[in-house]
Formats: sequence, structure tokens, C-alpha cells
Amino acid sequence: MDYKMVVLDLDGTLLNDEKTISEKNAHILNELHKQGIHIVIATGRNYYMAKILVERIKFTEPVILANNGAVVRYYVNDEFIESNYLDFSIFEKIYELGLKYNLNPIIHVDEYYQGYDIIYECEDYEEVYLGYIKKDYKRTRHKKFNEEEIKNILSVCYFNEYQKLFNFKNEIQKIPGEFNIILNQNLKSWSLLELLNINGCKWCALKKYIDRLGIDANQVISIGDDSNDIELIKNSGLGIAMKNATDRLKDAADSISRFSNNESGVYYELSEIFKIK
Repeated sequence: MDYKMVVLDLDGTLLNDEKTISEKNAHILNELHKQGIHIVIATGRNYYMAKILVERIKFTEPVILANNGAVVRYYVNDEFIESNYLDFSIFEKIYELGLKYNLNPIIHVDEYYQGYDIIYECEDYEEVYLGYIKKDYKRTRHKKFNEEEIKNILSVCYFNEYQKLFNFKNEIQKIPGEFNIILNQNLKSWSLLELLNINGCKWCALKKYIDRLGIDANQVISIGDDSNDIELIKNSGLGIAMKNATDRLKDAADSISRFSNNESGVYYELSEIFKIK
């Protein structure tokens, strides 16, 4: 197959557990870029954090599908490509239901040029959000969610125990309206439940992008490790699950990497496919 694009998740895939890109992974992506292969980063992280984390491969000029495809930008100049915002009326229903479960969300918003990406409501954020918001992360705003309409919502996130979020997810699905729900498990301790626009998924965002470029889905290689990668992996020409991926993703994939994210698994798969050392 004449592959023209490689799409990579970050955490658990391109990044090792130290949140860095290995020399081997950086090398193979730079070599592919030289050959004209499009490099796309598809991550659940916000654009600002994703841009910092992929600094090592900036020379590949990647396109970043951030917040699971809710917003898409070019790395090289931050140029906006597309967004899929969650309607505030749907957020209100989710928010009220969450309070009944003693769950308070973190909201990711598209305010990159305004200097913030996250809105939170509880002042004792370290305890309430279980470390989701780090003390040294300055791109946040404190705000009461029921005081005024929140615009440009990219995703609504709940960080907690898996079973609690699983039960909450089942209740959310009874809410009328269209939206996307993702429950990620492949984290060290807690699980992450995300609510997005119905088109806020990695595959939906990628499909629109490749259509603009005239690239067929069969010409795309995608690599990931968690539930938010399932549609991407299933619909790409070649979908690869990392060795350290969840069982659900492995079941959806065409193949499984021989090495984990801590062993430069991305390098070994791509170097074999493209015959590059």
C-alpha cells in the first residue's frame, strides 16, 4: 500500500511514560517527513500541551488534532483548521446530573490566544480533581459554571474511579441530544470520562482533513493505545494498537506493535513498514 499519512496518539503511544519522545521515534518521523509523508498528532490533550510535548518533532510540521479532534491546528504557526464545540445546553444537563453523583467537571475550552485552555469550578482543585490540574499549569481560569454561558467548549472531563465513571456514563446516555462519550482506561490510576460534540472524535476530525488533502483512508496508518483511538484505528487503512494498549483497542486493530511505548514501539513498526532504519 502507498501510505501517505501517519497518525499518532501521544500518551501511551508516541510518548514514553516520562512524557518524552525517544530518539528513535523522533528519527523515524523526521525521515518520513523528508519522504513527503504527512505526520498528524491525534491526542486527548489540549493544543497548548500537545505542542509542548511534540517540540522534538517540530521539523515534521505536524497537524495536531487536539482534545480528541475537537480542535485542529497546524503546529508550525498555530493556524486554526477546524473546531467542533459542545453545545452549552447539553453541558448544563450533564453538569447537573454529575453533581448528583458528587462529580464536578473540568472544562476544556478553545481560548488558546486568550492564554487559557481549562476552566474549573472548585477552588480546592488539587483535592477535588485528583491531580488532573497540576499546580504549575498556569493556563486555567476559575469560574462558577452556572453564572453565565460558557463558549467554545471542546470537552467536559471527569477524572475519577472507573466504576463510578462507568455508572455515570450510563446515566448520561439517557440525556437527549447528540454528543460523543469516551471513557479512557489506560491511565496509571484513575480513569477519564470525556463528553464532546458528536463530531468531536479523532476519526471524524481526521476524515475531514484527509478529504481536503485528497488522501484516501486506506493510505493512512494510525497508532494508538486507548478507547479514544478505537474509531481512528478501525477506519484507517492500517490501524496498529500498541503492545501496552487496552484489550478493546487491540480487538479493533489490524495489528499490535511488538514493543511498548517505553521501548520506541512506534519506531519499530514504522521502520519496518517503510523500510527505513
